[in-house]
Amino acid sequence: MNYPTPAIVAQGAVHRLPRALLLLLCIAYVLPGLIGRAPWKSADMTAFGYMAELAGGGTDWFAPQLMGLPPEVDALLPYWLGAWAMQLAPAWMASDFAARIPFGLLLTLALIATWYGTYYLARNPEAQPVAFAFGGEALPPDYARAIADGGLLALIACLGLAQLSHETTPALAQLCFTALFFYALAALPYRTLTPAIGGVLGLMGLALSGAPVMAALFGTGSAVIHLLDRSTEPGASWHNKAFWAGGIALLTVLVALLATLLDLWHWRIELPEANWQEWRRLGRLLLWFTWPAWPLALWTLWRWRHQLIRGAAPSRHLALPLWFAGVAVGATLSTASADRSLLLALPALAALAAFALPTLRRSVAALIDWFTLLFFSGCASIIWVVWIAMQTGVPRQPAANVARLAPGFEHSFSLLPFLIAVVATLAWAWLVKWRVGRHRTAIWKSLVLPAGGAALCWLLLMTLWLSLLDFARSYAPLVRRTMVIMQRQPPCVETHGLSRGQIAAFQFHGRLVMKPVGAQASCPWLIVDKDAVATLPASVDRTQWTLHSTLRRPSDRDEDVLIYKRTAQPGP
Repeated sequence: MNYPTPAIVAQGAVHRLPRALLLLLCIAYVLPGLIGRAPWKSADMTAFGYMAELAGGGTDWFAPQLMGLPPEVDALLPYWLGAWAMQLAPAWMASDFAARIPFGLLLTLALIATWYGTYYLARNPEAQPVAFAFGGEALPPDYARAIADGGLLALIACLGLAQLSHETTPALAQLCFTALFFYALAALPYRTLTPAIGGVLGLMGLALSGAPVMAALFGTGSAVIHLLDRSTEPGASWHNKAFWAGGIALLTVLVALLATLLDLWHWRIELPEANWQEWRRLGRLLLWFTWPAWPLALWTLWRWRHQLIRGAAPSRHLALPLWFAGVAVGATLSTASADRSLLLALPALAALAAFALPTLRRSVAALIDWFTLLFFSGCASIIWVVWIAMQTGVPRQPAANVARLAPGFEHSFSLLPFLIAVVATLAWAWLVKWRVGRHRTAIWKSLVLPAGGAALCWLLLMTLWLSLLDFARSYAPLVRRTMVIMQRQPPCVETHGLSRGQIAAFQFHGRLVMKPVGAQASCPWLIVDKDAVATLPASVDRTQWTLHSTLRRPSDRDEDVLIYKRTAQPGP
């Protein structure tokens, strides 16, 4: 028998996920990584450096620079947000924490927008489950809410979301505005004012965050999808569709003009090399970064294929997320920052994954549960074992590995992070017990363990391993060793060949005044990246400098800096 949709869902299977639990899960995912850490290398530290320059008035707001270097990502709004937060923060608040506050709000907004975007896509008549002969099928609002719960859980479960969504970089801003524009298009047939505001903010924010090409592609494709939409929502007449499609197209043109006015268009296409190693790298990235959303999204496309290929245009609840995901994957394959481009696909992939839930066989759902249980329980166990080894030296092998990979690291016990980690682990045990209960029939149940496991492991890393990760991923240890060599705060330091992240780190952690070498400065110290020694300007008199030390960032064998001390004052 051929059903109009593959979803056969009874009313008893769409009871809502308790809001308190969903809120606690989001809090447990958003807050860790925003509190108590230093800026990490290198994109996180680099972006913070530009924010600090703007906040201190050291550069132009429309052309930010860090010691004369423009940002690698031609963005404006993310740097503005961090700088404004630093300027508004009270004096007692650390500047790096203040800069992370708006980005925590951006991540929260991305989660909310993904939930509502999935909800309104599920309200599409063609996305609704089969109507039973004698009633009892899921009601449209309840069904849409259950699908939206699944979409949010799928987004949190994506492995690639964790680190990039907690950095103060343009990538997180792009994720938020992509999700906001995605919501606006999904809700447009049902609401007017809120989607219109969300659409304007989303598309403009995306362009101002360094992705004007993505904004243009999202807007153009969405206008076509909206015009060709064949759904039967109330008010979805051809005239209304043409009106809103024209509005989306006009907004896209205006955003393109704004990007042109601010000189945000830059050619960054880098096609992958035609060799097996490069394609294997991209393949691994696609597999792990979007796990577990991508297999569920593929299952959705297969089970809902008749709605995808039937008629003049595919159903909107499939076409819209498929377009967003396709554009992001295309950018992943054609740009240097593949992971940050792929980040923009996650809201759409999560929405597609959610529509697989009402079509999953019981055996497939059980396979997901067992794999997730073993994977995340194993990861949590490893985190705990390594933490115990750092505290006690037992087991010896993990302790030896930490000493080898992070030489000089000294671990200390912190009570509050330990208690938080214990509570999170107990909550995971309770969640596993709840999930194995056979009386649970909600369609979102298959994504509870993936989302809970991802949140658990991220929280454990940001509590038990936070001091280790700070030592390994920040520039603070390198800067501290440099300041010990200098003994007292110098009036300035000349540099050559340092990356943007290194410059920002020395300015933030060391409070150093950095100047390019040879810039008519007479600083007592010179810091040079080891790979740039051969390119020291010819105008530099080597006889005035003596190599004092070679320092290595403790956890990176390839990141050495050379410290030179001035032995003679420059001539007139």
